[in-house]
Amino acid sequence: MSESNTDDLKAKIESQYDRFAEKFTALYESSQEKGREAMERTLERTREQLTAAGEMSAEQGEKFKAYLKRDLEQSLDDMHRLGEEARERFNPSRLSAGALASLSMLLQSAGKGLDFLSRKTQEALTYHTGEVTSAGTLTCIKCNREVHMTKTGHVPPCPACHGTEFRKSY
Repeated sequence: MSESNTDDLKAKIESQYDRFAEKFTALYESSQEKGREAMERTLERTREQLTAAGEMSAEQGEKFKAYLKRDLEQSLDDMHRLGEEARERFNPSRLSAGALASLSMLLQSAGKGLDFLSRKTQEALTYHTGEVTSAGTLTCIKCNREVHMTKTGHVPPCPACHGTEFRKSY
């Protein structure tokens, strides 16, 4: 296959992934249900609808479903880290005692839920060369070199050490 054909195929796959993500977002936002189980069901509905419409093969739909799930879980992990940073910067002297107590309970509850999700998904958040992912920064697990993805694309090998496993941040 020529380099031009390879580039065209990659661009098509990246476009299909973006379409999958857009369809998922539309279905999820229109749903009354929210949460992890609703996300799982919506990912499957997205896959079913796009493969039934002939926009992608069943195999590609399964891959995109796994990739988007991984990307969403990474976003949850990032939100958890941001929550920790917010707690460190939070100034309790600005609130009354009652508001502070209510906020404290809310933050503890949210923190426990995010801790659980973070631990559960941490191992599943390894990105491999050849997979499709959305924009963000990939950090090589082997040498810590950052690879900046400005748009949806295929994960390249590490330019420094040729490693094939990465962690992602946005």
